[in-house]
Amino acid sequence: MSDTAFASELRTKIINDPDVILEDHDLMRALISANERAMGANIVDLRGVAMERLERRLDRLEDTHRSVIAAAYENLAGTNQIHRAVLRMLDPTEFESFLKNLGTEVADILRVDSVKLVLETTQDGEDAALRRLGDVLCVAEPGFVHEYMRAGKSGQVRPVVLRQTMPQSETIYGEASTWVRSEALMRLDLGEGRLPGMLVMGAEDPHQFKPSQGTDLLAFFAGVFERAMRRWLA
Repeated sequence: MSDTAFASELRTKIINDPDVILEDHDLMRALISANERAMGANIVDLRGVAMERLERRLDRLEDTHRSVIAAAYENLAGTNQIHRAVLRMLDPTEFESFLKNLGTEVADILRVDSVKLVLETTQDGEDAALRRLGDVLCVAEPGFVHEYMRAGKSGQVRPVVLRQTMPQSETIYGEASTWVRSEALMRLDLGEGRLPGMLVMGAEDPHQFKPSQGTDLLAFFAGVFERAMRRWLA
């Protein structure tokens, strides 16, 4: 095919379907650059300047759009994960199996390396009885939950705290404190007349739990958990 015939065919295709060019950013840039060169250096094409600005704005909007969609998918995946963990957590019919399940299958669903339940107690006999219930349970003195969650900071302590682990984490994790690097702490209201508790999720990844992350899903999980605990402790 000769160059003249090819140019004529290309011209016909463009006239019949101009969107082929208009939707191609690289081709549009090339055409605009050619037009500017043809006009000379003393002429400023304001339409070209406006188009460049609109193009940059469109790129930013597309990036934002992708970020919003990615966040939506991540939130949906997180919600489904929490729902599955809640359903699995409610399966056991005995307290010992409830605790064991918490540290195994529920932890696997939540993709965390450690799950601990911290209960405060003032009675030595009750302390010994609770310790026999398994590795998931951690017994502490009154006031431990508040002090551990606030980590020496003043002011009100949030119900859910996400952070890297503290030096005194050995009280909770034991030997695992050497490799648990980030944690999610959820304060538990176990009912009137009872000392508070704390549900702790630990991860080897130091960035799995960060203060900048949202806590709504973990607050929901903690709410379900403390209601289940109230029934076990009743």
